[in-house]
Amino acid sequence: MSLFTRLLIALTLFIGAVAPAMAYIGPGAGLSLLGALWGLLAAIGASLLFIIVWPFRRMMRRKRQAQTAEGADHGNSDNHQS
Repeated sequence: MSLFTRLLIALTLFIGAVAPAMAYIGPGAGLSLLGALWGLLAAIGASLLFIIVWPFRRMMRRKRQAQTAEGADHGNSDNHQS
């Protein structure tokens, strides 16, 4: 028998011999797991949203700055006739 075949048989026997733990996991552990998963999903969603929205916010900010600069140029002209 080859080494691979012996390892495969040993692994199969080992996995088959494992007995169930019969352990009780209370509702607090499940709620904690769900809360952590919800927090992780919310963080990933928020980061993706900010990455998607960031170019639009930058475009709007540049447009607003151009409009305020244009308004400042028209309002503060030195060509006043007295």
